[in-house]
Order: sequence, then structure tokens, then C-alpha cells
Amino acid sequence: MIKQDFPKIHFYDQDFVDIYDKTWAWMNDCWKNGGSKSGIKGPFFIYEPNVVQQTEAIFSSFFLVYSNRIFQAHSTLDVFYDRQEKDGAIRCSYNVDTGAHEPDKDNPEGLGIPLFAWAEYNIYHKSGNKKRVKDVLGKLCKYSAWIDSIYKKPNGLYKTPLSATGMLNLPRGDAYYTVDFNTMMAINMLYMSALADILNDKEISFQCKKQYFSLKTRINSLMYNATDGFYYDINKNEKHIPIKSIQGYWPLLAEIPNGEKAERIIEKLTDPKFFGTSHPFPSLAVCEKEFDENGRGCRGSVFPHLVFMVIKGLERYQRWDIARESAIRHVYFMLDTMSKEDDNHKGDLWEAYLPTAEGEAKWPGKIGFPRARYLAYDALSTICLTIENIVGLSISLPRKTVDWVIPNLEIMGVENLSLKNNMITILSHKSGRGWEIQMESEKLYYFTINILGVKEKTLPIPSGKCSILIDKL
Repeated sequence: MIKQDFPKIHFYDQDFVDIYDKTWAWMNDCWKNGGSKSGIKGPFFIYEPNVVQQTEAIFSSFFLVYSNRIFQAHSTLDVFYDRQEKDGAIRCSYNVDTGAHEPDKDNPEGLGIPLFAWAEYNIYHKSGNKKRVKDVLGKLCKYSAWIDSIYKKPNGLYKTPLSATGMLNLPRGDAYYTVDFNTMMAINMLYMSALADILNDKEISFQCKKQYFSLKTRINSLMYNATDGFYYDINKNEKHIPIKSIQGYWPLLAEIPNGEKAERIIEKLTDPKFFGTSHPFPSLAVCEKEFDENGRGCRGSVFPHLVFMVIKGLERYQRWDIARESAIRHVYFMLDTMSKEDDNHKGDLWEAYLPTAEGEAKWPGKIGFPRARYLAYDALSTICLTIENIVGLSISLPRKTVDWVIPNLEIMGVENLSLKNNMITILSHKSGRGWEIQMESEKLYYFTINILGVKEKTLPIPSGKCSILIDKL
């Protein structure tokens, strides 16, 4: 029997391969089997010794799907579903020892980021498990109804505690309706509709699409500033609070802006006056008076989970070029920070980074920031972005498709990636016959290759070994 192992990546820069391998090796430190007295079943992903967090459960699922089922991507999400209350409530965190949520005075209901449906949609396309979709969709509907019952206002937008999205000290003025949470609810509805479509449940799909388009209309009409070309929080009187933060990029992920609006906010990602810092992308625009080159929490720090969000938003608008270049630069800064060791500094991965230089972010007087080796965020970059945007593979098991966007002909690929019961290998290299893609698979799948934005072709890949000469496409 072949020993189960993580998929291997190949890339021309060995440092990328090494940090990818190290991240998987460190993952055991974040894996817990459960609390014997609390009734919380394991195993699950955790960072703090005794608290399981909703944010960590959602974001960790995006890289755990690539573990070849050594770590289950869904098991931490199930901790939250299992503790759903009768009214649909799911709290943002639970104590592993007691099983209870410990209320926060700033967020008394324990509201977390409402992105379960996005995570479940991604898990479905990496696992093909339709039964799971059926099991969780009802829970997600109840959860969304609970959020509506407490936080939805007559104008159709959500007024939530500012701490619910975890953006610490982000300057927001007198924000009443925040662009990030309202957009997250739109993302939630968009993917709940997609999950309902998988089950051919037309009623749930229709209701979710209706709520999505309603939110999309309100976010575009009330939160988009046509003069500045950006999405802003608004106050109680629905007036813009003109502070440019990374939160203004959540609408890309929800496919809210049209092409023209998207272009205007995307161009700010490469503009050094806004978010085009050497290490992409700062949490606060450089032009804002409270921007701090030391990061100081959300006053300029680069957070890997927000870089991930922006890059996935760029994908929605087919901006593979900026997405890949930004992912590579971001991981290079993570690598440079790891190698920067001296008597006062130990190289590691970090929760947040400096925006204009190598190194972890700083926040004088704030104990515990940034957290070292915070894999809930870091592995999104060293594993997920590495496979999906740097190597460039996009996989859907239900569709039996693998798409590969190659902006440059380089030595790279993935080896022994398990797609349920199908182990695949896809590698590009230069042989005596020119650039060649070698593939190995146990079952048939459909392979679409896009080279340099010029050549694109879809081919059925049979079981066994085969190769494609790029010059012959």
C-alpha cells in the first residue's frame, strides 16, 4: 500500500517549495482531537490552546483541501454546525474545554464572518461530496436567517459590531454600515444559491439570488463613490466615510462592481499612492493620514488572509496577471522575513507583515501582535496561493476539470495530488523536443491549458501517462 502523503509542488525557485513543505510539517501543531468534557468532537484546526475560532475554521478549509485528506477540510466547520442553536445562531468561537461561547462586550451575540457557504462551495469542488452539500445547506439557511433577524435594517443593509470582522483598529470614523460585512453577506447568498443549484433546489436558489441582487444593488448605490472610484463604509445617514482600506476590495469577490467600476478599484492596487506598496497589499491605503509603515495593526499591516481575498477577487475579473505577480511578491516577502534572523529576531511566518519592507508588522505596546506561525492566515499563501496562483492550477472534481493558467513557460507543477480516488501529476519542463507537459492520472479528466494568454486548449486526459508538446497545441 502506498503511504499517504501531501502533494508535492515543483517550482523554479526552491525556496517556494521548501516553505510549502514546512507549512505542511507545522500543521500538526494546529490539529487537536477535541475536548473530552465539552462534547466538541475533533479533530479540528486550532491556534489558541483552548479556543476554536470561526474565522480559522473557514479560512483553513481553503488550504486543507490540498492535504490529500490527511487533514479533513470540513471537520473544523462541523464544530460550529454541531453547536448551532434552535434559532439558527452560530457563535464566532467556542471554548474547547467547556464547549461554551464566551461573550465579548463589543460583540455580545458572538457574530463571526458569514463565509461558511464560500468555504463549502470550495470544499464541494475539491471533494465532489454532494451529500455534504445537502447536510449543510439547511444549517446555512437558518444561520443567515438568524443574522437577518438581529442585524438587518429596513434599508436592506446590516449594522453589526465593528469587531465582528476582526479588523482590530482599522480607522472607520463613524461607520454604521460597513462595506466588508455587507459584502460578506452578499458572498454568502451568492454561494448559498450555488449550493442550492447543486441540489437542484430551485426555491432556495431563487430566494438566495434575490437577496444577493438586493444587496448588490444597495452596495453599489450606497457604498460606491463614483468620484473616487472606491467602495466606502457609510454612516447612519448613509453618507460615505472616505477612508480607503483593504475592505473596499471585498466587492470584487462578490462580483458586485461592473467592469468599469472594477477597473477603477483594481488600478489602485498597483498605484503607490494607494495599495501598490512593495509588499502587497496594506490594510490601509498609503494616502490615508493614519497609515503607518510599521503596520500598527490595521493601519497598514499586510495580512495574508486579506491578500488572499484580494487575489481571489482579481480572479473573478480574469486579472490573472496582477493576481500571480502579487502572490509571488507576497510570498517572497514572507520568505525574506523568515531568513532575516539575528540576536533579536527569529525567522518565522507571521500573522501580519510590514507593507514597505521585509519583516513582521509592529504595533508598539500591543502584546501578542503579530502572532508567530499563524497558519490560519499564512498557509493561505504558502499552500493555497502557491498551488492556485503561482503554479496556476484550478481544480473541480465534480466537473472533472483541471485548468492551468501559465503566464510564463517555467519548470513547475504538482505531483501526486489526490482528487478523491484519482491521483494526478501535472509537470511542465523543457525537453529536447521543446516545452512539454507531462501528466499522469488514474482516471479520465478534462485539462484546459492557457499559455501566455495566447494559446488555450481543452483536452481529455486518459488514465495512465501522457505528455503534451506546447509547440504542437
